[in-house]
Parts: sequence; structure tokens; C-alpha cells
Amino acid sequence: MSNVDYGPLSPLLGSWRGNKGVDVSPRHPNGADENAYTETLLFEAAGEVENAEEQVLSVLRYHQVVTRDSDNKVFHNESGYWMWDPATELVMQSLTIPRGVCLLAGGSAARASNGTTTITVRAALDDEQWQIVQSPFMREKARTLSFAHELVHAGDKLRYHETTLLDIYGQRFEHTDHNVLEQG
Repeated sequence: MSNVDYGPLSPLLGSWRGNKGVDVSPRHPNGADENAYTETLLFEAAGEVENAEEQVLSVLRYHQVVTRDSDNKVFHNESGYWMWDPATELVMQSLTIPRGVCLLAGGSAARASNGTTTITVRAALDDEQWQIVQSPFMREKARTLSFAHELVHAGDKLRYHETTLLDIYGQRFEHTDHNVLEQG
């Protein structure tokens, strides 16, 4: 595994912790809740995966656990994979959350002259390539319409911003999460 080229995913490897998170989520029957949170995010090397003898992906496995600051309860637990296709310079994120929602998002990475790496992926319910799958309950009560995730690695910091467009409580709502994490 030491010879695997993880490309723009390389700086993610390791354990990250952040205590500056802000979650803006929908409140019933309408409105929003804003919650501060702390999280741990672990990225582990999973090696290379070959698809159909033509495509070779470099893969990181990840696990994210988010704890609400107000009551110290876990309110988000997510696992999945980040994949890099060096031949096409495609970045993919697959994720699963234990609410009956899974998705595969795709996008790109860019490295600036100052060493900052930005990774952006997207998925949408109506996208033919980058899909969202959800249980019948979630489709009926809290349907995920789209997902956008941006990670920015600069020096010893990793920051991200996620926007999940939901159809919930009879309204469309942009559920957002963002945090700044440090390795260690």
C-alpha cells in the first residue's frame, strides 16, 4: 500500500478533530435550529481497487462522529469512502448514514500554488451519474434532493462545508454543516 498514489486525498490521511462545527438543520413545523458541535474524522488508507481491468482507484476509508456541544450526544455518525481516479482526475465520495440514506457524489480536486487543496463533490436525486438512495420513510418524510461537499486542506487544517437540500416538513430546506479540524 505504500506505493499507492492517493493524489489530492493524501493530505486527508490520519485522525482529525474539530470543535468549531455549526449545524443548521430544519425545525418542525418550520424554521431552523443551529447547533455547535465537536467531531472526530478518521481517514485510513484502503489501497487500490481495480474495476473491470480498466480503472484503478486509490481509496481512503473514513468514519465521522459528530457530538452536539449542548448535550454531548452523538447526532451524526457517517462512514464511507473517498476515491481518486488518477487517469481521469475524478474524485468520488460514497457515504452512508444510519437514517436510511446513502449516496455517491463525484467531482474534482484543485491544488493552488500556495499548497492548498480543494476537493468538491456533488450528488442529486435527479442526477444520472451521482445518485442519492434513501429508504421509503426518508423519501416520504425527509427526502434528500441534493448534496454538495467542499473540503479545503491548508497546512495543518482541514475545513469543510456541506449543504444538503431537503424536502422536509412541507418545505425545502438547506441543511448545512461546517467545521475546521486539526490533525492529531
